[in-house]
Amino acid sequence: MSLRIIPIFFLIFMACKSPDSSSPVNRSLSITPIPFKVDTKQGYFEINKKTTFLCSETSSEVIASFFIEKIKAFTGHSFSIHNESDTKNNIQLIKESTLDFGEQEYHLSISKDEVKIKAKTDQGLFYGMQTFMQLLPLYGANSKNQMHLPVKIQAVEIEDKPRFGWRGMHLDVSRHFFSIDFIKKQLDVLALFKINKFHWHLTDDQGWRIEIKKYPKLTEIGSKRKNADGSVHQGFYTQEEIKEVVQYAKERFIDVVPEFDTPGHAIAILAGYPELSCGKEKYEVRNLWGVESSILCAGKEETYTFIEDVVQELSTLFPYEYYHMGGDEVPKDQWKNSLECQELKKREGLKDEKEIQSYFMARVEKILLKFDKKMIGWDEILEGGITPTTNIMSWQGEEGGIKAANKGHDVIMTPAKYCYFNFYQGDFKAEPLAFGGYIPLEKVYHYDPIPKEIKDDKKKHILGAQGNVWTEYAYEDKTIEYLLYPRIIALAETTWSQKENKKFDDFLNRLNTVYDVLEYHHVNYHIPLPEGPTSNKIVFIDSVSIPFTTTHPVKMVYTTDGTDPNASSTAYTEPLHFKENTELRIASILKNGKMSSIRKLNITKENPIAASEMEKLSQGLIMRTVKGNFDSISDIKDTTKMHTSTVKKIEDANTTYHWGHEVKKDNFKAVFLDGYVDIPEDGVYYFSSTQDQVWIGDQLVIDYKTPLKKHPKESSIALQKGKHKLKIVYLNNIAKGWATDWNTVELKYRKASEVDYKEINENMIFH
Repeated sequence: MSLRIIPIFFLIFMACKSPDSSSPVNRSLSITPIPFKVDTKQGYFEINKKTTFLCSETSSEVIASFFIEKIKAFTGHSFSIHNESDTKNNIQLIKESTLDFGEQEYHLSISKDEVKIKAKTDQGLFYGMQTFMQLLPLYGANSKNQMHLPVKIQAVEIEDKPRFGWRGMHLDVSRHFFSIDFIKKQLDVLALFKINKFHWHLTDDQGWRIEIKKYPKLTEIGSKRKNADGSVHQGFYTQEEIKEVVQYAKERFIDVVPEFDTPGHAIAILAGYPELSCGKEKYEVRNLWGVESSILCAGKEETYTFIEDVVQELSTLFPYEYYHMGGDEVPKDQWKNSLECQELKKREGLKDEKEIQSYFMARVEKILLKFDKKMIGWDEILEGGITPTTNIMSWQGEEGGIKAANKGHDVIMTPAKYCYFNFYQGDFKAEPLAFGGYIPLEKVYHYDPIPKEIKDDKKKHILGAQGNVWTEYAYEDKTIEYLLYPRIIALAETTWSQKENKKFDDFLNRLNTVYDVLEYHHVNYHIPLPEGPTSNKIVFIDSVSIPFTTTHPVKMVYTTDGTDPNASSTAYTEPLHFKENTELRIASILKNGKMSSIRKLNITKENPIAASEMEKLSQGLIMRTVKGNFDSISDIKDTTKMHTSTVKKIEDANTTYHWGHEVKKDNFKAVFLDGYVDIPEDGVYYFSSTQDQVWIGDQLVIDYKTPLKKHPKESSIALQKGKHKLKIVYLNNIAKGWATDWNTVELKYRKASEVDYKEINENMIFH
């Protein structure tokens, strides 16, 4: 694929807020991540067409050339590079190995005569130049993003160094495959904010994504996944493409960390090489998310031969010293039932299957050491004990990282509740589909990678932190970017900047400049959506007041005439009041004019539906079931073969086979529950469910429509006290990797005046 060069710097020269006297940082300049120390001076340095770059070493010239090309894209002018000069109008890149600096530290000095960037290493010079570029008015000055020379830059003294050496971003390309052009685009943008690690999750149950020449079936078979709907998801990187990305990252001082997941998450391996398992089954690449029960056999020597062969090829592609070898979510039932594994346990004196995993990971680490690589594993590998040289990536929480660091192991913190960027960043009722959870921007920004439980002399073992994007529900490039930005920028500041220099309000001010950069790079970044209403259908009887909020302060605009809002629309300032039917459209809008997606709410005045006058009803619901794998209700053509029974509770309509792991295809079916629900008093009620359809009083209250039903939908209806007809339709199937067998069949309700939902229990349903 062609190498795509993207300019990688951003505007600044823009006031944010007054300096904070308690901080060593002058906040009158907008630099992200915020430096260690900033001191503005009197005067300006003028960049003009006579300005030159001075470099004393070849490596410094390479860095200068890199940024000269960037400036040329905005000015049309190419600055020259010299080794020495008698004139003052220059930008000096000074690398001195004797400086008492950290490896990534730099000092930037701008006076009226010259610019000096000093560092101990090329990496430090690169970061100094990145900061310098932020002081140029490259964005926002005009629609064409052009900078006309000469340009004046504020005189300033900046001393800067990172708090942590590991500032990372992780991308899962197994669940969904992404092109190298997309990855290079992200590397360009990440480099702006001094992110320096790219963790590339290349293998998992749902696909093997890297060419291994000795094992061609890994890509011939393992890279292709047949989805439940019959479509095929496929893709892998050739070794030449891998080299291209690694080199591209290197030029931006980003280390690429490959992940080869073992011993679990390995069925894409077993699909091509079943002899590496403990069983004798025929395997297919998994088309479900969750955790596969079939894993590599720890008791077979050929397993370790395979791993060594793969690592040998990886070592020619990934020069960085750290390799991630997985170790997470390893079901051990196969090992319990494996003759080879039980013989291994006896031979090595291992107590249980957890210690088998410890043995396995120790063998894997020995293989890595042959190739001068250091092993990282997910925190589950702590369960059976680890070698003294194993490094931990703590994802389940901070506990694993705390335990490992206090024992002297190096740790990268990436706890799911702070660093899993596939989680929702706003209310899931308003946001596009995501994995689950809730991690707004502010939560990321305030995360501290060093928990208080870590001993003072062990804090050095926290190498840093990274943000992870898992891609079960990220199907397109734009979805990855929506999940990633600006949260990864918040994490960049968290891992680079000193705690005492960080202020969230100041960060939000600087984001207004960053948004212009993301616009230039055509990044689909997240804008907080108007939140508040839990449903886009709001029923009322007399009148209703609707408040809206956003996860952090952003202007909202709205219309009530059925047209889409724009920058000139009415600004939201207080709760909106309605007494008649209205179609409300509301969106958030940034200072640069970019709008969020528009929420459309139907606000409807209704009279409560009268209750049915029924006598002699029995508790429970009638359940009609027809076997089959139905994608939608319209697929059910033959209802003559339905089996009829009764259930006492709604959840009795289905018994989950093995949550998060397996499904039983014999359990695929359509279920129709019919009867009545007893409403306790008159009023407007909200109902919540993950079922395909919910009918109340002959009205379709919930219609899921989309095939993937992971999180509940909500809607409202006005009802009188008493019994109302109830119909629930549930399809047990697989859609886009999610099994509805894993959903509890349930229906929840609340009054409009309440916040929390309650279950419709057995005392409320009749037939």
